[in-house]
Amino acid sequence: MPEGDTPPVRHEVTVQAIAADAFDVFTAGFARWWPREFTWSQDSLVDIGIDGEQGGACFEIGPHGFRCDWGRVLKWDPPKRVVLSWQISPERLPEPDPSKASEVEVRFDSDGSSPSRVVVEHRGFERHGGGAGAYRAGMERGWEYLLARYARAVRIRGS
Repeated sequence: MPEGDTPPVRHEVTVQAIAADAFDVFTAGFARWWPREFTWSQDSLVDIGIDGEQGGACFEIGPHGFRCDWGRVLKWDPPKRVVLSWQISPERLPEPDPSKASEVEVRFDSDGSSPSRVVVEHRGFERHGGGAGAYRAGMERGWEYLLARYARAVRIRGS
């Protein structure tokens, strides 16, 4: 499938936080809001996170130190945006080849005050090869759920 044939998944949510706080909850607070059921380790999950620098990893750590990198930080621009390679295949397996990875961009739009608009765009599904359309459909529902969890974490932090 040629590049760009699969439309991106795009969702947004408005949170009652300045962009810097919204960025911090999404990245440094990743373990507080990302659901265990969306990991390989599930109930055995020890840690999950995003390394806060360009070239860092988005990762999970399971039992006995098992580590699985989900992708890399392609752009690190706090508090405006973070871009991750998404190296998880349509079969939900790690994909070590970055040329077969899609991309997740998260933007934090604010005029310096609260609220902030957080926009997630997951693009490049065609790079995953066969099953890209079904994968995209699953991530359409997935990102909607994930952003609701994220927004709840921002509310809890602000309480």
